[in-house]
Amino acid sequence: MSEKTQDIANLYDLCLMHTYTPAIALIEGHGSKVTGMDNMQYIDLTAGIATLACGHCHPKVTEAIVNQAKLLPHCSNLYYNTNMALLGQRLSKLSGGYKAFFVSTGAEANENMVKIARLWGKERGGRYEVITFNKSFHGRTLAMCAATAQTKIQDGFDPLPTGFAYADYNDLESVKAAINDRTVAVMLEPVQGEGGVIPADPAFLQGLADLCKERDLLLLFDEIQTGMGRTGTLFAWEDTPVKPDLFTLGKALGGGLPLAAVLARPDVAALVKPGMLGTTFGGNPCACAAGLAVLDVIDQDGLLARAKATGAQLREGLEAFAATYPQILAVRGKGLLIGMVVEGSAKEVVDACRNFGALCCTAGEHVVRFIPPLNIPEKDVAEALDMISDALEQLWGDAN
Repeated sequence: MSEKTQDIANLYDLCLMHTYTPAIALIEGHGSKVTGMDNMQYIDLTAGIATLACGHCHPKVTEAIVNQAKLLPHCSNLYYNTNMALLGQRLSKLSGGYKAFFVSTGAEANENMVKIARLWGKERGGRYEVITFNKSFHGRTLAMCAATAQTKIQDGFDPLPTGFAYADYNDLESVKAAINDRTVAVMLEPVQGEGGVIPADPAFLQGLADLCKERDLLLLFDEIQTGMGRTGTLFAWEDTPVKPDLFTLGKALGGGLPLAAVLARPDVAALVKPGMLGTTFGGNPCACAAGLAVLDVIDQDGLLARAKATGAQLREGLEAFAATYPQILAVRGKGLLIGMVVEGSAKEVVDACRNFGALCCTAGEHVVRFIPPLNIPEKDVAEALDMISDALEQLWGDAN
């Protein structure tokens, strides 16, 4: 660690709560490359944890933010907000008629999605319980800790809010067993992210949709990480046999600014009345300007197709490593949301990759996650694979 980085680390220790353990300090980024305070350049395969779909400092996104900041950065929801209306219109058209409620974070979006589901359940005998899945991740508010079926997220925060039941992902029978007369909805990620990059099986999703229809339940999709093109379609549900009743977006929606949304089919959205839901910063003009620019770039630069193509390139490279290193147990995912399952510590692999110039992150103890910008150039993917190869060789020996 350089002296300048150590100074920042010391400030963290002195002034900030110990919530994360950073290894480097980043000072600049362009496209899929970032520069550290140590002057080392890295290829960013994390994209701000899947937030920078268009890469760092995309000129169109940056211009939209700067221009709006000069006019009206914030106005609250007491007044009409043109950018919010335009972004809502875009998302409604792209989703086939859903209505939006904008907030600031993914956890906030998921929490409001559950609140809306409970409004719907109130008209059906007061049903309120939501089924979620083991290894899920829905955020870190107290209610979303309860929704997240991982003890490492919940430990220390008892008593947790009630109203959630857990089933096993890709196991329809376990969902059936969890349904009772209090159940109002089933909530899931179409690809589990923090839980290990686990895609939902299409047959499971179809069975789940049929079950929800049969039992009069809402189907809720948490697309905070999978949405905005990450899996190769704008919304991950578009590449499945089902369509959720409500879904959430976040992370990449704001192009690096805090922006998330709940989208609901119109009849469910109609249950929301003034005063029921609220937010101070959600959907502010700057964030929505960024969201509009992100959608423009995704469309104009063909980022959905690029996510599929570069995702295939990255996955092919990782699968080649898996063919030679027995320590790699599997490579899985969709588009540019890819997980490499390792026998030992995923953090050890992440640390080694960073030392060679490739930034990736973990998704649990044994999964290395790769979530680069959707517009990462093929040459950067190839260069990153070379860096990862060097890191694996250092850890496990020469594959040849």
